[in-house]
Amino acid sequence: MYDYPSKEFEMMRKFALASAVAFAAGFAGVASAEVSIGQKAPAVEGVQDTSGAETSLKQLQGKKATVVAFTCNHCPVAVAYEDRFIEFAKAYKDKGVNFVAINANAGETTEEMKERVEEKDLPYPYVLDADSSSAKEFGATRTPELYVLDGQGNVVYHGAFDSNMDKAQANDQYVVAAVEAVLAGKKPTVSETKAVGCGIKLAK
Repeated sequence: MYDYPSKEFEMMRKFALASAVAFAAGFAGVASAEVSIGQKAPAVEGVQDTSGAETSLKQLQGKKATVVAFTCNHCPVAVAYEDRFIEFAKAYKDKGVNFVAINANAGETTEEMKERVEEKDLPYPYVLDADSSSAKEFGATRTPELYVLDGQGNVVYHGAFDSNMDKAQANDQYVVAAVEAVLAGKKPTVSETKAVGCGIKLAK
């Protein structure tokens, strides 16, 4: 039997687990979003930051662009992308681009999220949407699932962060390319891809 290198084996194990979770939740394919490319993003009001204070997407948006990531604490795919989110947020903050993470999973708490923020020293806001209204309005079904907004709050990209859960194999940088296009005053060449990850457990 082939002896997988430990790093490769762990990546395969995580992906297999995430695939099983996604299958159990129902495979979404290319998500059919409530908000379409070119439309104004939902307001997303009444979400809580990890201190328990209410905030909104309008308060958290960047001047030139905003990346909205639906994510959570436990999905293996979301966790695998977390370091890439951190790297992106740090690289683009001074360019007028804000990264905003939304946890719309029913049953998760700000206390759990605060632990994650402190553990990873997240350089971006991580907010809880207890009633899942943001995911329902955006049409998000996966963690992670990302939306790039231009400076006017219009959605210009929707889908995966990049082309592979294994960073070394991620040849297509969808979110980065979309943000760079916005900063250059252009429309992204690729505006929609398939978001792959665990299903969002929506509040009823």
